[in-house]
Amino acid sequence: MSLSVTASPVAQTRASAPRPRFFGVLRGELFKIAKQRSNYIMALLLAGVIFLPYLVTIANSDRIKAFLTAAPLAALYREMGSNLLVLRVFAGPILILVTARLIGMEYSNGTIRVLLSRGVGRLQLLGAKLMAVGIVALVILVGGLLINLVLAVVMLSAVMGNLNALKALDSGFWQDALVYTGTIAISMGVTILMAAALAVLGRSLAFGLSAGLIFFPADNIGIIFFALANLLTKSDAWLLATGDLLGPNLNVMAHGVLPARAAGAAAFGLQPPLVPVDGAHTLLVTALWTAAFVAVAVGLTWKRDVTQ
Repeated sequence: MSLSVTASPVAQTRASAPRPRFFGVLRGELFKIAKQRSNYIMALLLAGVIFLPYLVTIANSDRIKAFLTAAPLAALYREMGSNLLVLRVFAGPILILVTARLIGMEYSNGTIRVLLSRGVGRLQLLGAKLMAVGIVALVILVGGLLINLVLAVVMLSAVMGNLNALKALDSGFWQDALVYTGTIAISMGVTILMAAALAVLGRSLAFGLSAGLIFFPADNIGIIFFALANLLTKSDAWLLATGDLLGPNLNVMAHGVLPARAAGAAAFGLQPPLVPVDGAHTLLVTALWTAAFVAVAVGLTWKRDVTQ
């Protein structure tokens, strides 16, 4: 007697169903971002914030005109530094919001179980989400640079009545502008990974969003407590510890990596560490924090169960 077992049509369909491809998952994540209206509102707010420094410059046109006339290259370096700092600082919260929402909502809504049950790999899903936010970051960076370029031309026309100051720009300026842009891209990248790690760690939209938004403010304000601890204990270990904080190192990265000729652009920044650091140190600390965020996001996504 022989016994034959025939698989049900449903089981055969599941077994033969192709696994979702990465770019298909990526397209789905980009679709989610595109359908969130708040993202467009935040983009408009960012554009408005970028416009404010130029409005202040035009309001103080007499002083700026004198500076541009006496030392046009130095003046343009300062304008570049102050205006690109605004882009770096205010692009961060937008990327945190987009990242935390894109990852955290899957846990909060329970949809991650549905996606995994349909054959999407855990790391495949995480990678698609991170790449989708990376594309958003690239759009913000390129768009912000274009807006700054247009506004710079408008500002010069309004203040000077011509664009003759642009003749002072040499190849060194454009190299320094590219380096400064690179520091902005690095800041954006580590911000995305930080928000992703916190969203995966907390497995909720609320935790990822709140923890992500307070990370850098706490990182920068915490410098005060390190300084107080140094005063109370008379130990320099507290000062040295600030050299390992992510936020303060990002604040002075441009100053550390740019040459002396770009001192005007690098003069603008937020809270630095309480110990002197150079460009190599800021890049190393940022790389270590980046590796830690990747380890948390990838490790927990790969190993932790998602039954909750």
